Amino acid sequence: MIITCPNCNKQFKIDNSLIPDEGRDLQCGSCNHIWFYNILEKNNEVLELKQEIISEDIEAKAENKEDKIEEKHQSEEIIKTEINNKKKEKNSEKQKNTTIIKKKENKGSKFFSYLIVFIISFVAFIILLDTLKTPLINVFPELEIILFNLFETLQDIKLFIIDLI
Repeated sequence: MIITCPNCNKQFKIDNSLIPDEGRDLQCGSCNHIWFYNILEKNNEVLELKQEIISEDIEAKAENKEDKIEEKHQSEEIIKTEINNKKKEKNSEKQKNTTIIKKKENKGSKFFSYLIVFIISFVAFIILLDTLKTPLINVFPELEIILFNLFETLQDIKLFIIDLI
């Protein structure tokens, strides 16, 4: 059974076997209020049905509430659709702007990407030639002059860049 404290209205669930037929004192665990509780007192309360309520009034009030709820839902839907339309417009504008920016960035970034790949590949090729210079000269004896000239040219380019800095 559920018992409510008369002081603070806190509700407690208590087993029926704990309260005898003659009643007993109870203490609220929340506010420490002590009161006498009798099971018969609660059961003796008579519930009276008030027949003054007219069903037409209830139906009219219900219809008014339903109409108001429908109007609120309609206004909320209109606001939501307006917000969604504005969001879609902003998103489409952002997409247009980003595609234009990406196209400009892609042209410039592609050029620099290719340039970096070319420089790295060229440096790797020079390092490979320098590493394998002796075996290549043994196989191709005429290659010694070409490699010597290549390395001298690279040395001159290096000195030129250092002078610029």
